[in-house]
Formats: sequence, structure tokens, C-alpha cells
Amino acid sequence: MDTVNQMYIEQLNEDEKNIIEQVLKGFESKRQGTSTSYVSAMYAMEHEFDGETLSITMPVTPIVYNSLGMMHGGITATAIDTAMGMLANKIAPSNKAAVTSQLNLHYTAPIYGGIVRAYAKIIHHGSKSMVIEGWIETDAGKRAAHATGSFYLIDKKQ
Repeated sequence: MDTVNQMYIEQLNEDEKNIIEQVLKGFESKRQGTSTSYVSAMYAMEHEFDGETLSITMPVTPIVYNSLGMMHGGITATAIDTAMGMLANKIAPSNKAAVTSQLNLHYTAPIYGGIVRAYAKIIHHGSKSMVIEGWIETDAGKRAAHATGSFYLIDKKQ
């Protein structure tokens, strides 16, 4: 590592060190195959599926803050879209992949720290598309956003 990088690293504050550690852990998670994408790895997303509802838990750390010190709306959308997309791909036929074709999102409360959980549940499953409901809750159980998404089924690359 060159001297400039070393000096920069030595000047990091605690939040910056934690962010870099989270990103590096994400890269390692993706490299080891425990995360399916860099997005889910970098934001430390973990998912559960009960056969009907898929949920993703995610820590709300400074890496996801906007300039107001709350979770950025785009990251909220990413968490919900990731949960809905994972669910769509879990139930898609094995030769198909589901991709988001529309996302409609309503923000209902700010998110400050803690852990959030994004949920996804099927509303409609057709032969070419799906409609999925998604929402995100704070660790106190307050709903912070609600979404519906349409997912188009495409042929998987061979």
C-alpha cells in the first residue's frame, strides 16, 4: 500500500472505518458465495423464506445514510426490490429469471439506525410476469415503506 493510502486510512474516523470494514466483509461474502450479489453483500443483507413470505434483514449503518442522517430512500427501495426479486426468482421456473419491470414505492416513515426487515409476498403469479407486494419495517415494527412491483420472466442465459 502506498504512503498516501496509508495516511488516508490512518485519518479515518470510527464511522468511516466501520463502513470500510462492512464493504470488505461484503466482498468476502460475495467471493465465498454466501451472498448472491455485491448489493446484498455490501449492505449485509440476510434472507429467510418460510414458503410464502421472503424477508431480508439489514443493519442501518452510516453507509446507507442520506445527508439527513437517516436511511437513504434509494437504499430503502433497493432493500424492498431485493426482497421482492429474490422471492420472484425463488418461485420462477428453473429455466426463467425474474427481473423488475415496475416498482411503485410509498415512503411512510424515516428510518434511523437499528435493523430493518424488508418483506415480500406474491400477489399474482402468471406465466410471463408476477406482481409482488413488499414492505419494510424498523426494528420497532413500524412500517417505513410499502411497495408493489411487477416482475417479468425472461429466459435464463445458457
